[in-house]
Amino acid sequence: MSALDPRAAGAQRLRDRVCIVTGAGQGIGRATARRLGAEGGKIVVAERIKETADETTRQLAEAGVAAMAIIADVGSYAEAQRLMRETVAHWDRIDVLANVVGGTIWWQPYHHYSEDQINRELERSLYPTLWCCLAALPIMVAQKSGTIVNVSSGIARGGLYRAPYAVAKGGVEALTRTLANEYGRHGVRVNAVAPGSTAVPDRVTSRLTLEPGLVADPAPGMMDYVAEGRGDLAKIALGRQSRVEEQAAAIAFLASDDASYITGQIIACIGEA
Repeated sequence: MSALDPRAAGAQRLRDRVCIVTGAGQGIGRATARRLGAEGGKIVVAERIKETADETTRQLAEAGVAAMAIIADVGSYAEAQRLMRETVAHWDRIDVLANVVGGTIWWQPYHHYSEDQINRELERSLYPTLWCCLAALPIMVAQKSGTIVNVSSGIARGGLYRAPYAVAKGGVEALTRTLANEYGRHGVRVNAVAPGSTAVPDRVTSRLTLEPGLVADPAPGMMDYVAEGRGDLAKIALGRQSRVEEQAAAIAFLASDDASYITGQIIACIGEA
């Protein structure tokens, strides 16, 4: 199983734990599913695109990981509830929830955003985490155990041309800290990883994909804004983008008992101080 992610080194810190990974069809989500599987977890691949979910599930199964795909759009509370319900029906519990789904759709100055675009950004990058936490917490409280790892973004610290996305991820961080305070007494830990610029070699679904079959129009001059907003990689202390496996490693740490006395924290996995 360690072949899924050599960094796992056979640690098996999540042996037999039921782990839901949202957005597991590509990028950090797929890398997280692979890493948690390499660590012994039973993986629920939660994704709205069947083809990408099936590919992740296939990779896990080939490595001997117990895995199942649930096709759900967790931008709605009903779908988040169904995800938790089907997971419990199959495996009786939920030990880890990794809320990875999210990502900028448009890059442009804030005054260029329309009302619909702002709503779309929040629906993509805030609501899935809100709804999945809301749906999973009753189950974890009843178990008296559970770990939630949310994915924020380095952009929540500030940046260029992604104000609605930054607001969404700032909300994820506020939710993380608040839920950690509320639910620690129930045996539930809640933390987050805030990735910086990350190379995604297996990207299939464009950031502009609003939903299956519907692609957003790019903003005028958006690629110029993207280039300026990302800035110079040389300004990053480590001098490069992160790899998806590096983000997954941070998520796996927080999900494991190695972080058993850590809650309410945001790990800035951004390659700089």
